Amino acid sequence: MEPQGRDEGKGPVLHIVVVGFHHKKGCQVEFSYPPLMPDEGHDSNLLPEEWKYLPFLALPDGAHNYQEDTVYFHLPPLSGDTKCVYGVSCYRQIEAKALKVRQADVTRETVQKSVCVLSRVPLYGLLQAKLQLITHAYFEEKDFSQISILKELYDHMNSSLRGSALDGSQVYLGMSPRDLILHFRHKALILFKLILLEKKVLFYVSPVNRLVGALMTVLSLFPGMIEHGLVDSSHYRPKSSVSEDQSLVESVSGAEEFVSVSVTDIDSSALDLGVETAQPATESSGNSSEGDNHHLKPPSRISPESSESEWETLDPSVLDEGGPQEAPSETEPELPETFDSKPGTPITVQPQAVTGQGGVTQGLVSGLEEDQYGLPLAIFTKGYLCLPYMALQQHHLLSDVTVRGFVAGATNILFRQQRHLSDAIVEVEEARIQIQDPELRKMLSLTTADLRFADYLVKHVTENRDDVFLDGTGWEGGDEWIRAQFTLYLHSLLSSALQQDSERLLADYGAPFVTAWKITHNYRVWYSNKHPGMTAVTPGHPFQGQYSVADVKLRLSHSVQNSERGKKIGNAMMTTSRSVVQTGKAVGQSVGGALTSAKTAMSTWFSTLAQPAPASTPACPEPATAVKP
Repeated sequence: MEPQGRDEGKGPVLHIVVVGFHHKKGCQVEFSYPPLMPDEGHDSNLLPEEWKYLPFLALPDGAHNYQEDTVYFHLPPLSGDTKCVYGVSCYRQIEAKALKVRQADVTRETVQKSVCVLSRVPLYGLLQAKLQLITHAYFEEKDFSQISILKELYDHMNSSLRGSALDGSQVYLGMSPRDLILHFRHKALILFKLILLEKKVLFYVSPVNRLVGALMTVLSLFPGMIEHGLVDSSHYRPKSSVSEDQSLVESVSGAEEFVSVSVTDIDSSALDLGVETAQPATESSGNSSEGDNHHLKPPSRISPESSESEWETLDPSVLDEGGPQEAPSETEPELPETFDSKPGTPITVQPQAVTGQGGVTQGLVSGLEEDQYGLPLAIFTKGYLCLPYMALQQHHLLSDVTVRGFVAGATNILFRQQRHLSDAIVEVEEARIQIQDPELRKMLSLTTADLRFADYLVKHVTENRDDVFLDGTGWEGGDEWIRAQFTLYLHSLLSSALQQDSERLLADYGAPFVTAWKITHNYRVWYSNKHPGMTAVTPGHPFQGQYSVADVKLRLSHSVQNSERGKKIGNAMMTTSRSVVQTGKAVGQSVGGALTSAKTAMSTWFSTLAQPAPASTPACPEPATAVKP
């Protein structure tokens, strides 16, 4: 059944919902306006089947550990709709004794509730800003039966957001690529390329507002993705049991672990996690590792026109103990001189802002609203999900055979422990990307041109941080500037793929990466249609050019900082330094006294040597003066 307010004339906000925690029933809907079910009242607990996970998304796992939190989540469309429903939830908890009106079902010391907005438009930050104020006022009433403020919120949001264009800064409110670069540094580019490959990517951190902020900021680096690229990102089927799907995934995992896992690069606890399971059910049989892997494995022969040398394509893992085991698979010849570069061409570019690029039209193949460059790419379509926050009740989606991939966020440790269900786990707190499959690590190994690009971003973002008045205020190094850089990077990548000598141009992006990217759904959809804006884009990597000593230093620095052995060496040096300092402080006085005594003795000894010899010595007729030690 369709809830009220689903027609286009009702405005961008569909519902205002209050979710509470009941001591016996758990998370449940306590109020909705308009009612989620047309034939029910505002206080009904019933939900459409497609939205059965709404209470667990609005009131996240571990919410009791925080006084307040914010959640972004996506719901699948109801029957008759084709677009994703965007949810923003503000969570609060209050002591029960502070309530003016305490209802009979309040039996705990604290009351936990969330107020959430279900919307047609992906204005996450803008909805959050308005919702936080209302949630604060709702809790300040200390009487949750006062729902008039929630109805006023619904009317106000629909009147103020009606006709709002999905462009400008309001779409990216609360998403800071600057903070992302400061935290992840060059790894932000790895995340960008990882999503282009349509892999199974899981973000992990607590609380939820940090999780969804990091995930959505990464997606905001893709031009047009937030505005028009997520409409098909939550098409999944709610399930209560997926035992058959789980057994299928386990059988695939068992067949592939002997193929894709390095012997010494991965510790014994992760030997069963180096599985590549990102292929859709229609492309893998689940019976053999060869059938599942041949779609994504790059060819063993790399193009002879590649501009990459052996040292440039060095994967950070070669510094680990298990690095030599993977070396025989790299057969790329060392031919850096084949690259036709112009030494006089500057590698630092200054693109324009991404806003105001022209109107959008309906894509003939992708079904998304595209600009003249064919963007956003059709990444989150055909079973590739974007779930900024996943509840534990949605865990089955990780192994659902109808889900070909996902970019999802989780705070429950159970998601992180089952690493075989994800191709990459992004631990936001430590800015660490865990990838078990050595083939995928090789695809994501940054080339020298990529490292130049990432280093260029990091330097511009960090150069004015010491000045509190200038930090983040200029164009260069700001949020829009960073998005413009990634837009240029993607435009150049797409333009290079259209050229006749594309192999030579694309080599600067990494031959294994390009080979895997060209068989993804988003590339095939984009390549199947012509895009007039691409004629004005210069092909080739924005930071292409001759190699220099600075590139060698950059490559070695990157490899050391991101290899396990390099990290161990760095940690050992830091530990040793701390130990020396602590030891010096502990025995500083005794050591200082000993050094003073030794210095005095040495001075006396040198003075003795400098004195004339005794009278018995022919060369020294004068008697020597006795010196007592």
